[in-house]
Amino acid sequence: MSNENNPQNDPQIQSNQDKPELETGLDAIANEAPAPAPAAQAAAPAQPQQPQAPRDLTKLRVEKSCSRGLAGWLGQNRLSLAITSYQTGRIYLVGSDQQGRVSFFERIFERAMGVVGNAQRIYLGGLYQLWRFENILRPNEVIHGQFDKCYVPRNAQTIGDLDIHELGIRKDGRVVFVNTKYSCLAELSPTHSFKAIWKPKFISKLAPEDRCHLNGLAMVDGEPKYVTAVCKSDSVDGWRERRRDGGVVIDVQTDEIVCEGLSMPHSPRWHNGKLWLLNAGTGQLGWVDFEKKAFVPHAFVPGFARGLSIIGNVAAVGLSKPRNQRFEGLQLDEELKKRDAEPWCGVQIVSLANGDVTNWIRFDGDITEIFDISFLPNVKHPMMIGLRTNEIRDLITFESEIPVEAAVA
Repeated sequence: MSNENNPQNDPQIQSNQDKPELETGLDAIANEAPAPAPAAQAAAPAQPQQPQAPRDLTKLRVEKSCSRGLAGWLGQNRLSLAITSYQTGRIYLVGSDQQGRVSFFERIFERAMGVVGNAQRIYLGGLYQLWRFENILRPNEVIHGQFDKCYVPRNAQTIGDLDIHELGIRKDGRVVFVNTKYSCLAELSPTHSFKAIWKPKFISKLAPEDRCHLNGLAMVDGEPKYVTAVCKSDSVDGWRERRRDGGVVIDVQTDEIVCEGLSMPHSPRWHNGKLWLLNAGTGQLGWVDFEKKAFVPHAFVPGFARGLSIIGNVAAVGLSKPRNQRFEGLQLDEELKKRDAEPWCGVQIVSLANGDVTNWIRFDGDITEIFDISFLPNVKHPMMIGLRTNEIRDLITFESEIPVEAAVA
């Protein structure tokens, strides 16, 4: 399949856009209720901003193409992917349908960022809310005659615009997220925008200043363990001048810097005894040598690498094109020129054995950036319910403990 294939004309691709409308979730209410928190510190007052005209995300034109073997690989392994693009406000669920085609199902959630999920549940970070979606189908059930999973938005907790990045799920089910604006890790609070649970030692205070651009989170045994930051700056927006070699990986539990000298590191993931991550400023997937505190490159990918999910012996790597001269001064720009390559927007499936790209998805048109990716094991053909459609009103499911005889009486 060539890169120019349009999904509407390609027999191997099914696109389920369903004319999505802008979904901001103004009427969603969360019922998360963690234990009461200690008295919260008053947050700094927000600076007044000039109102901006909202973009009509429904009118963006997005074209999709993929490798010829992707549908078969997804179907044989009973896998799907959740992919987010905050730039276009979209979450894509990519699976395989009954006709052996790649299926793209998309919904619009403004500033869709970190995503983590499985066959039963998906969490998604948005512009000012953290969403929880639940699959309502039982094993071997389908909806609309084809989808084997149907994710319904059940909660959206309002947290404000924290520039929420990556997410993790503790072993007790609590959500942990990277609060990039305040340079900390945080959890949901029943009363406040967030509950701060950790910050780097070099960050002197919690302030809405994005000082070090804390961005990625690796969970180990159900607990937050490693984070990535673009630098160790303790001043407002200080990371932007240190993109080339100021990046670090920090052990959350010991506060130790376990890897340094990185270029815009993102998306750390613990897998089979190794800490993998994306050195976005050089365009490389690699792993951390803890003894040398150094990054070991494994594979080059043609784009700004951000968003990583690993299953078995393969990694799904998200790729973005440059924005606002982002590549300027970075090694990635030099690497692309050396290879006579253009940057991608899409996903590449990379072998952890030899670094080869085994499958890929490419996005073109009005989309140029990918943020996060999550493999969905044991999910073949998923869909998601939106907020501004008839389905959100009419699709009603329930549990009951009422005995059958009492119900009949």
